[in-house]
Amino acid sequence: MALTNEQRERYSRHFLLREIGVEGQKRLLASRVLVIGAGGLGSAAVLYLASAGVGTLGIADLDKVELSNMQRQIIHTEESIDTYKADSAARAVRVRNPDVNVRTHICRVYESNIRDIINDYDFVLDCTDRFETKFLINDACVAMRKPYSHAGVVRFEGQAMTYVPGKGPCLRCLLGDVPSTEDSPTCSQVGVMGAAVGVIGSIQALEAVKYITGAGRLLTGRILNFNGLTMEMRVTEMPSADPECPVCSGS
Repeated sequence: MALTNEQRERYSRHFLLREIGVEGQKRLLASRVLVIGAGGLGSAAVLYLASAGVGTLGIADLDKVELSNMQRQIIHTEESIDTYKADSAARAVRVRNPDVNVRTHICRVYESNIRDIINDYDFVLDCTDRFETKFLINDACVAMRKPYSHAGVVRFEGQAMTYVPGKGPCLRCLLGDVPSTEDSPTCSQVGVMGAAVGVIGSIQALEAVKYITGAGRLLTGRILNFNGLTMEMRVTEMPSADPECPVCSGS
């Protein structure tokens, strides 16, 4: 793949990074990444993935933009209210980087369609806000041997981890099954700080870039916890995959 003069200028700061360089940028331009959820996490993730030059960027979401989204979903504007979030995010990507082939999936993910949606992608980002959907994404990615980034944020606190087939536990290894609503309140119930969502969404984008280019160490077998009130961040080593996990024990 020969890079154009415009691409050489656009990605010049990547070229200076020995962990990325020209070859890493070519891998990014040839990669296919899917972001499920174009809300708070997805806003930051999509913008940074597009800026990094991910060649094909999929965006899956059925919701429409609302005024209450403006506080944290930075990819959308008031002009996008009442339009699909996937379309709004796609417009922002096209303005930011013409190198990116953006594909929209205006739908919710269900057991009946998720495998078809994720099939064409190299890496998946779970940027959703419901545990039922998170477990659905986990189970499908494990079954199809797709690496993915899990994340969640509520109030000022967030967490992130990365699953790579055969290299660490999946979400079910850690949590078993979908937590009760009492144990896992939603942002609509207890609130969320927009900047904290941006921090975690950016980490998800960074994990995708690292996976594609082979740079650094992923959050595989580890979980990152962030507290925006105390500005503390810690990474905890997680136990190995559960040998009795009903989802990943055979992968």
